[in-house]
Amino acid sequence: MISRSPDLFKFRGVVSPRNHRSFHHRHPPPPPAPTMSDLRPPEHQVAGHRASANKLGPLVDGSGLFYKPLQAGDRGEQERAFYEAFSAHAAVPPRIRDAFFPRFHGTRLLPTEARPGEPHPHLVLDDLLAGLQAPSVADIKIGSITWPPSSPEPYVAKCLAKDRGTTSVLLGFRVSGVRVVAPGGAVWRPERPELKALGTAGVRRVLRRYVSSVSGEVADCALAAAVYGGEGGVLSQLRELKAWFEEQTLFHFYSASILLGYDANAVSATGAGGGVRVKLVDFAHVAEGDGVIDHNFLGGLCSLIKFISDIVSEAPETPPLAP
Repeated sequence: MISRSPDLFKFRGVVSPRNHRSFHHRHPPPPPAPTMSDLRPPEHQVAGHRASANKLGPLVDGSGLFYKPLQAGDRGEQERAFYEAFSAHAAVPPRIRDAFFPRFHGTRLLPTEARPGEPHPHLVLDDLLAGLQAPSVADIKIGSITWPPSSPEPYVAKCLAKDRGTTSVLLGFRVSGVRVVAPGGAVWRPERPELKALGTAGVRRVLRRYVSSVSGEVADCALAAAVYGGEGGVLSQLRELKAWFEEQTLFHFYSASILLGYDANAVSATGAGGGVRVKLVDFAHVAEGDGVIDHNFLGGLCSLIKFISDIVSEAPETPPLAP
């Protein structure tokens, strides 16, 4: 059983400068700052705000780093506080931290197209899709409750309306974004309004389509055994993550997402897993666990595992043929 540390970060308010200093030396120093010409919006981003001339959004530099702008108000400070606490917390198993969370490299003030002449603080993280030639990506928000306990009533009402209008309340998770690359390079990427309108059958259809080898609306699930099943597949990784959530009482992850990724070219050519990745992202609403298991996240995670397990059990066992 993982014990609760008395030094656990306080997430209910903005972290004090004293606490920032106490953790600052525990993570690696940030890499050299990139120039504006080095940065671009992630090509494979499927959820969240996209960087543009009018809006702040994440950036990548092509060398394996991902720059996430600090959100306005308390959210940006809360997310930075989480990364600093989590990256140094002795009670977090190194395997869990390294396998399922982005590595934190500190923060950087970066120029942005949206605010010329006004550098904005960014979290510097690993680019979780770096090295995948043809990333198929799914962003799945976990939990039937997506707001932390300290949230003001208007924010709770906003989140509750969104959760009830999607599958969050019903299933304990919702699909926020998906991008599937088919053999030949065709990309299937449903629009956000379509994803928000999904019901249970629609979620199942999208999760099947995510591991299909054909373009269009047909879902053959030919890649299910390679991507979802097997050693190192999505299910194996999700079950390892579930085992930690069955014990950990350090943090409660509200409105966090699980990011799934695999290399469509590699899995199509070899029938193997294609570098399957399962990562947790988005930590602006993490709260202290107070010695209590995070049943909200754990319940949604178990529900997702059940959906994917059913797809694997029904899918053809024959691996896809090389093109």
